[in-house]
Amino acid sequence: MTFSHRHTLQAWLFLTPALLLLAAFSFWPVGYGSVLAFTDYSLIRETRFVGLDNFRYIFNNEMFVSGLKNSLMFLLMVPFVQVGAITLAVLVNNRLPGIRLFRAAFYVPVVTTVSVVGIMWGFMFHEQGALNYVMLTLKLVNAPVGWLSNDSLALFAVMFVTLWRGLGWYMVMYLAALQSIPSDMQEAAMLDGANRWQRFWKITVPMLRPTIMLCSILSVLAALKAYQEVDVLTQGGPMNSTFTALYYAYDQGLKHLKLPRALAASFVVSLFCIGIALLCLRYLKPKHR
Repeated sequence: MTFSHRHTLQAWLFLTPALLLLAAFSFWPVGYGSVLAFTDYSLIRETRFVGLDNFRYIFNNEMFVSGLKNSLMFLLMVPFVQVGAITLAVLVNNRLPGIRLFRAAFYVPVVTTVSVVGIMWGFMFHEQGALNYVMLTLKLVNAPVGWLSNDSLALFAVMFVTLWRGLGWYMVMYLAALQSIPSDMQEAAMLDGANRWQRFWKITVPMLRPTIMLCSILSVLAALKAYQEVDVLTQGGPMNSTFTALYYAYDQGLKHLKLPRALAASFVVSLFCIGIALLCLRYLKPKHR
């Protein structure tokens, strides 16, 4: 056995435990669930292949179509997350007193459980909560705003919480990318007379493109798979205005025990995730090697 073959075998041996776990808890459930989406699977009767019937049902169901639109609406926060995270990363990438505390403060929401976040923002968004109190005190509004009870505002309130939770995570990723940029490139640009803004656009942004691509894909996937914040804050209300496609899958699968419909909805969400991720790969792929 040659040296390269021996190293390849060793690599596969190290990967085997992780691959077995992925096969048991990821690949097999996804594959089997995709097959069941085309059946009338039930625990109490024989399973039959029904073709596209489940998909026809969900696309004729107003709640799923509305949920899919809401999931796509979540994509609106992706640019704000990325721009905000890059801005924060640039700000905290400075050696200032207390900067580590500042970084930690922005990362705390990432490691805070969704239930705690939901309870906190539920109090904040309540009609008698802190947000309305501040706005009334500053006379920005004349009456309390129903952030989670108004069907025109509830979805945007949930989107804001999702943005708030994810900002620190992407900030850390951009911060790591910023600190990997060779300092001599910045110094050479300064010697050539480039100002801070020119250095940012001509050096920093091009060097960040691989990270921008990765973070954009991750935030797109997180937006399309929005579920936890909806479940904790609104349970899909008011008037189903915050129903997302994935929450519809949960509602059909676990509440109404319509597993094939839930799997069909999840299958559609997965296709959207793959399609938009491929678009991000195509248009955000770094041009340099």
